Amino acid sequence: MLKGMTLTQFLLKQKRTSSGIDENIIGLMEGVATIAKVISREVSQAGLIDLLGYQGDINVHGEQVQKLDAFANTTFINVLGSSGFLTGMASEEIEDFYAVPEGTPRGNYLLSFDPLDGSSNIDVNVSVGSIFSIHKKISSGDAVSVTDFLQKGRDQVGAGYVIYGPSTMLIFSLGSGVQGFTLDTSIGEFLLSHENIKIPIKGKIYSINEGYAFMWEERIKKYVDGAKKEGKTLRYVGSLVADFHRNLLKGGLFLYPADSKNPQGKLRLLYEASPLAFIVEQAGGAATTGSQPILDLLPEKLHQRVPLIIGSINDVKQVEAC
Repeated sequence: MLKGMTLTQFLLKQKRTSSGIDENIIGLMEGVATIAKVISREVSQAGLIDLLGYQGDINVHGEQVQKLDAFANTTFINVLGSSGFLTGMASEEIEDFYAVPEGTPRGNYLLSFDPLDGSSNIDVNVSVGSIFSIHKKISSGDAVSVTDFLQKGRDQVGAGYVIYGPSTMLIFSLGSGVQGFTLDTSIGEFLLSHENIKIPIKGKIYSINEGYAFMWEERIKKYVDGAKKEGKTLRYVGSLVADFHRNLLKGGLFLYPADSKNPQGKLRLLYEASPLAFIVEQAGGAATTGSQPILDLLPEKLHQRVPLIIGSINDVKQVEAC
């Protein structure tokens, strides 16, 4: 590959060399790129165009909806809902799934997404992101059902995230490695900047909210104490995409374990843990609940929560050993 290749050029090249990528996936990924450009523009101007703060609604998880949360969610649905590539969409901001209406072109794919991860950081200008997961529809007929969404992460066709930081980056995998594209705002194109990303097998960073230490299980306390003695450095932004992205490039471990307040875990399986697990495994890392691989979990409901331990493979093994 040549550094600076556009996203479309890359996808067309993949189509010629990989029988697993069809034109619908190309169109779907180009749609995600368009969404990323729109959200990136709004995030960069949020303080100037009245998109900071809460909208006033409460989402399905009992969380206050930020104005940019709602904007990002609407953008995903408006851009891809009538694209002809999807039959349904599931979002953190929607209690039920979104079915592409009758009379609107439908495809054979499903998109699960967190439209704006880390949105509580928007008002203080900390990096936020979008996370997405692609599955193929498995039920018969034209209509989409909840069963279509409840597939293992290992069955994902692709997954990725966008990070809106000093630069806007789109990181994704379609099952043959992890690629990173950076938005060149001067020409409005995502250009290949990080080819075939591989996470170091061991890192010097651990990422966890130590403010919750009083609620942790003893096994997690044991790991964190050992990490400190080993000389590992705590780095925690509080935006999942930002923490994961740093560790993907530099090596390290992100932990959001089960605790006494959230015994089932806090992060959502379908559109947070599962897509990032797909990416990290494609990059040579690992993701687990602490007892089983994230990608082997069969979801039982759309907004299912799970513990998440994800990052460099040797660091994940070290936690599992605890």
